[in-house]
Amino acid sequence: MYGRNELIARYIKLRTGKTRTRKQVSSHIQVLARKRVREYQASIKDQVSKDKALQTVANLSSAQIVSASVMKPQTPFPPPVRYWPGPVPGQPGHSQDIKPFAQPPYTTLPAPVPPPISYESLPPPRPTAIAAPVWQDRTIASAKLRLLEYSAFMETQKDRETYKHLFVHIGPSNPGYSDPVLESIDVRQIYDKFSEKKGGLKELYEKGPHNAFFLVKFWADLSGDIEEGSGAFYGVSSQYSGTENITISVSTKVCSFGKQVVEKVETEYARLEGGKYMFRIHRSPMCEYMINFIHKLKHLPEKYMMNSVLENFTILQVVSNRETQETLLCIAFVFEVSTSEHGAQYHVYRLVND
Repeated sequence: MYGRNELIARYIKLRTGKTRTRKQVSSHIQVLARKRVREYQASIKDQVSKDKALQTVANLSSAQIVSASVMKPQTPFPPPVRYWPGPVPGQPGHSQDIKPFAQPPYTTLPAPVPPPISYESLPPPRPTAIAAPVWQDRTIASAKLRLLEYSAFMETQKDRETYKHLFVHIGPSNPGYSDPVLESIDVRQIYDKFSEKKGGLKELYEKGPHNAFFLVKFWADLSGDIEEGSGAFYGVSSQYSGTENITISVSTKVCSFGKQVVEKVETEYARLEGGKYMFRIHRSPMCEYMINFIHKLKHLPEKYMMNSVLENFTILQVVSNRETQETLLCIAFVFEVSTSEHGAQYHVYRLVND
């Protein structure tokens, strides 16, 4: 159920003891790929060979370009560049450089490189007039609805002051076209973690649209004091942006060992703001089942015990058009306990069926 970059991050953790996020691994690979392409281009003197070689490189992913087995350099590479020189936000411990994976030494090849036997033509560039919005494929968004913010929290009153603790949080983002698109996870890998009854993940995905389905891995913050009793408020807030003036229905299903145990359904109406239709569910009370679950989880003495419980705990949120029942967003949430001193963290994947 893990993507390529998460596996690389785990490998780095095992080999070096250093923690790196999937986003950092992805960025590192892209930087190395661009650097290798520049060096590869500089090493080819013949213009015809250069054009053909670059056309082949354009069809490769960043990981394939970085791989020595796919594109070998004409000249030995200079000493490795240092990445992440300072502290990494959201990660525990002090920062040290990641050492490159062990690879056999590169050998100098004679120039010019023989042109490949055949080439596939590149697809025509997307016309500017129909270019996809920058946030599409980079955030939790379908063609009709985008998740702007999501949080589950606890609020307490002490000495007339309000204190807010975020268990999980997805904050506002402003992606650019240079940011990588979301990694993908095969939806079939997580079918068994959610209810297979009518309206379950499998049935919804088969119905589509497929661009509305996402997986969010949360590292929940259970640090600090968790209040029990009537003195604390447990709530969930979410905010969406849409393209149509409609009424949405938000279904939140809690599953344990793949079986649905509780469902909450809410309705929200559109508000036109700045040319967009906004939907806000503000401070919705958390259900009693979830509050008790958090308390029991907090009482476990070790984090590995908490993670063992969370392995079989999932939440499925489905946002649909109340009138037509069309699925606008479907988000599968899975959880671990955060070990970071910076609190809750998350990572988003697109669900596919390859």
